[in-house]
Amino acid sequence: MKTLYKLTTGVVTIAVLLSLTACSGMTTREKNAAVGAGVGAVAGSVVSGGSTAGTIGGAAVGGVIGHSVR
Repeated sequence: MKTLYKLTTGVVTIAVLLSLTACSGMTTREKNAAVGAGVGAVAGSVVSGGSTAGTIGGAAVGGVIGHSVR
């Protein structure tokens, strides 16, 4: 079990580090859209009780709102 924990921790750490570098070439508008989509997905999931449609809808609405913010 400890081996699985160490492997999972390593994979998650690498994924987080790679995801941080993915935004380096994005414009401010693209970054705002990505953040808006993330926040919208969480909010949609919470409001809909965890349904997939609510999560996707929240991400779409949040992305549009984030894209329009300057």
